[in-house]
Amino acid sequence: MQLQPIPVFDAIDPQVFREDYYLPQKPVVLKDLAKSWPAYSKWNWAYFKELVGSQRVGLYNNIKSDAYTPINTADDYKTFGEYIDVISQGPAAWRIFLFNIFDHAPQLVQDFTWPEAYMKGFVKKYPMLFVGGASSITHMHFDIDLSNIMHTQFAGRKRVLLFPYGEQHKLYRKPFEVLSLADFSHFGTEGSKLDFHQFPALKQARGYEVTLDHGDTLFMPAGYWHHMEYLDSGFAMSLRALQPSLTGKLKGVWNLFGMRSIDTVMKKTAPQWWYESKKKKIFANAEREMHGDNA
Repeated sequence: MQLQPIPVFDAIDPQVFREDYYLPQKPVVLKDLAKSWPAYSKWNWAYFKELVGSQRVGLYNNIKSDAYTPINTADDYKTFGEYIDVISQGPAAWRIFLFNIFDHAPQLVQDFTWPEAYMKGFVKKYPMLFVGGASSITHMHFDIDLSNIMHTQFAGRKRVLLFPYGEQHKLYRKPFEVLSLADFSHFGTEGSKLDFHQFPALKQARGYEVTLDHGDTLFMPAGYWHHMEYLDSGFAMSLRALQPSLTGKLKGVWNLFGMRSIDTVMKKTAPQWWYESKKKKIFANAEREMHGDNA
């Protein structure tokens, strides 16, 4: 892979952000954006446990999905308080996905400010909190609704790989899915699972890497592929903004209600055939990318 660091600024003028990063759709990290929010110092494990400790949450492990894996089905369930106790005791490869803490504790929305000076179109009904224990992994994917995202890290550190949407075939995207067939777990370490022999196009993939710390806000442009690994137990909040163009919005709608529906039906009716069929197409697409044939 050909990786470069993501530009990092303590602060940036909103107009400069729009011209240099939002409009050309390039990632950037803003270190001071969230430091004026009450959430920066107020949000911690004890506070969340007090607010929503009794809420039952779905937990997800580090195992990648396969032909038989139902979409977004949890691997275990605990209360939020029990989960915090588990990840506070040491490395625990469990993360929480699709738990909208703001539905249960709406007062939390008073603890941050929507960064509308930087971009418009925020979906204010759905700020999302992502929580993970040290060593937990969010596997390589792009967000299905194709939103632009401001992703702010709070407790703990997190390593992130980012790739533009156009690198999808070099990343071995599964057709009708938002996931990569390749396993990027522990990238850049001795325990890396990246298999360049099986997935040679990965060598040509151009992307970015960054480690987010408390208070760092990452701008992830629409459709960017991302793989995240929790170096420490921590949590982050994503603020999503729809694409300004009608075409961008319609592509997100198709992914949500068309593409995903087709994949769900096929996984239920002919999972192994569907998986093998998609696998052939994955490697054919990657082969064309490696040889410069994008026809």
